[in-house]
Amino acid sequence: MTSLQSAVRRRRAVAAAGAVSAGLLLLSACDKPTPKATVTVGDSSVNSEATCYNDGNAIKTADLAKCLKTNKSIKVDPDATVRFGVDPAIADKSWTILMNGQPLTEASKKTYRTIPGSVFFNAQYGASGNSTLIAIKEGDKNVTGVWSFKLQKDS
Repeated sequence: MTSLQSAVRRRRAVAAAGAVSAGLLLLSACDKPTPKATVTVGDSSVNSEATCYNDGNAIKTADLAKCLKTNKSIKVDPDATVRFGVDPAIADKSWTILMNGQPLTEASKKTYRTIPGSVFFNAQYGASGNSTLIAIKEGDKNVTGVWSFKLQKDS
């Protein structure tokens, strides 16, 4: 083997090692995904990562209003049952369903809950109009994550 061939092989090995190192560096720079929450109505469902998440640490109260926004929506027939499901990582820390920013349920450590669809469009529960903002709040005393969804009336 000539010294030219040897030099070419060395350069290829160094380039390959550099590419692998760069790839690993890029992967380590990525944010890890948050646990997911899902809303299901009949055969339709929508899931989302958190709109705000602090990996087990409390989210500042001043920042919570910004968490109550979403582009995730689902149509809800008032006669249907709305099912909420959360990853076990959320359930372990306790979670509450909020309707227009106010608690709709008590805190739970279950991964699944159901609520009649009519509740989300009933003025008695603070609803107005044909859509309602729902949020799932992780944490009992301190809020450590928020997942938001918009429920749109489908009649």
